[in-house]
Amino acid sequence: MRLLHTSDWHLGQTFHDFDRTHEHQSFLDGLLDILEGEQVDALLIAGDVFDNPNPSAAAQRQLYRFLGAAKRRLPRLDILIIAGNHDSPGRLEAPEPLLGPFDVRVVGSVERDHRGDIDLERLIVPLRNRDGEIAAWCLAIPYLRPGDVPRVERGGDPYLDGIALLYRQALELALRRREPGQAIIALGHCHMSGAQTSEDSERRILIGGVESLAVEIFDPAISYVALGHLHRAQRVGGQERVRYSGSPLPMSFTEIQYPHQVLRVDLAGQTLGEVTPMILRRPVELLRIPKEPAPLDEVLDLLDELDRPEAPRELQPYLQARVRLDVPEPGLRARIESALEGKSVRLAKIETTYGGPTHEDASPEPVSLDDLARLQPDEIFTELFRRRYGAEPSTELLLAFRELLLTDEEGPAS
Repeated sequence: MRLLHTSDWHLGQTFHDFDRTHEHQSFLDGLLDILEGEQVDALLIAGDVFDNPNPSAAAQRQLYRFLGAAKRRLPRLDILIIAGNHDSPGRLEAPEPLLGPFDVRVVGSVERDHRGDIDLERLIVPLRNRDGEIAAWCLAIPYLRPGDVPRVERGGDPYLDGIALLYRQALELALRRREPGQAIIALGHCHMSGAQTSEDSERRILIGGVESLAVEIFDPAISYVALGHLHRAQRVGGQERVRYSGSPLPMSFTEIQYPHQVLRVDLAGQTLGEVTPMILRRPVELLRIPKEPAPLDEVLDLLDELDRPEAPRELQPYLQARVRLDVPEPGLRARIESALEGKSVRLAKIETTYGGPTHEDASPEPVSLDDLARLQPDEIFTELFRRRYGAEPSTELLLAFRELLLTDEEGPAS
């Protein structure tokens, strides 16, 4: 049996306020070609289909048009979707009665019966090969909130222990269902211990890192584990069978070097055969100028020399300008935009770092309440500026601050 593992599409996401419909459509069109070209039996989507719980109508249309096109090209294709932490479980599951007859299964949440017991049956999904025979059973475990997991009556972390117990319970049921030659696989949307994260683009599932799961929760009887949530494609715990496919598009500039991909997974009966990365072409380039932060004049010179071929707006590269300053530069954006005028790029982000000496690491002298009460607002502003930037605020900046204070005291002009 041949599977295709993908996750973290984040349909509807904007990149620093720029619409990404074209990029997502380019990915979906390419995914259709991969499914057909590789003659895939089942597509596994491991969560975060949408970028937020209330996706736009356009984002939803993209998903359902893709599902329809996939079934037209591969009528026997099984499709299994689980919800991620960005998805609304109810919204994702709502059209399942319509999708079910087309071999599309959606598991958005953990449901309980009238006794409060978890309905394990709906978390065990059979997957069929191109001959229509059940070739694998999948533990379809969506993103789990603390209230979704079974109670564990012993010491330890009740949330992590509850997740491990749920996987064990689902596995036991799948083992009872399967027949000789049928593999057991698992889907999950979670944060595994030791896995590499991306700055700026991955929402913390819980606070403090307590959500990190040990790879040992996946029993050796599971041939392959298809994970979502982390955007960097990677193995977990050095195990070939436990993988994040990663996101198909960069979600922030910190992902500029990521090789985006989907994973082709070949099963040989009950065992894992080969896992093959299918590298995805990035439809829109990300530019960081310069590679490391530099003084403003140097950055402006580099931007002035930038020569990019003309392209439609939706294909123009996203640009991050990286500037090192000693003190704030009020006209920074205007000067950068002026340098980019007429150039075929989209200014997405200006990253500023400060190279002057600062006193942030120094412990300030304690201030009594009486002393604090005697301080004027501009004195507090000056001290904070001095600690942050290691310099005195300019006269113009102080005048602007005082003007703001006066405006606030007098109220808005009529």
